[in-house]
Amino acid sequence: MKPVQLTEPGQQKPATFEDPESMLLACHQRVQRMCALLLRLHAHANQNGADEQARRAAADIIRYFDMAGPHHHEDEERHLVPRMLASGDPSQIHMAENILRQHKDLDQAWAELRPLLVQLTEGDAAALLAQETLCLRFAHMYQSHIELEELHAYPAVFPGMGAEVLEQAGAEMAQRRVDQPVLQTPVNPA
Repeated sequence: MKPVQLTEPGQQKPATFEDPESMLLACHQRVQRMCALLLRLHAHANQNGADEQARRAAADIIRYFDMAGPHHHEDEERHLVPRMLASGDPSQIHMAENILRQHKDLDQAWAELRPLLVQLTEGDAAALLAQETLCLRFAHMYQSHIELEELHAYPAVFPGMGAEVLEQAGAEMAQRRVDQPVLQTPVNPA
């Protein structure tokens, strides 16, 4: 399998599917950038309405969370959560349950936010502008989720995964992206 390499700012080595943890961490960095873009977009649309720059930013956010978000959650739910639940460690079991709950909450928040961004791509910023709290909540939820995973879950699980398990997880992550591209509705800003 040919490695997919993504180098994120501040990352010491390229993220590859051969190192699943690096891919998950790189995804977290992109999630944080998209959440920051969402907050900047709200401020920009407040000043400039649904101009071309706002429409393109909204389309980028939609594309990212429609495609990468579901894959990232599935990666964790297939390769981390089961190990945590099977660990017998009450703290890992509790963390795994929190991760699953947070994934559902994030999916619900995205389901509420997405139509507002679609409206913006179509030239109407009013709905998004009326929901600043939703934008802030979505970004905050993701930040809290990332902190739980990076500070507690990943360090609890990844060190115990052998090379063969990591290789299999990485191969499955890569293959899912080939077999199951995720995109709800194409967004084409004017």
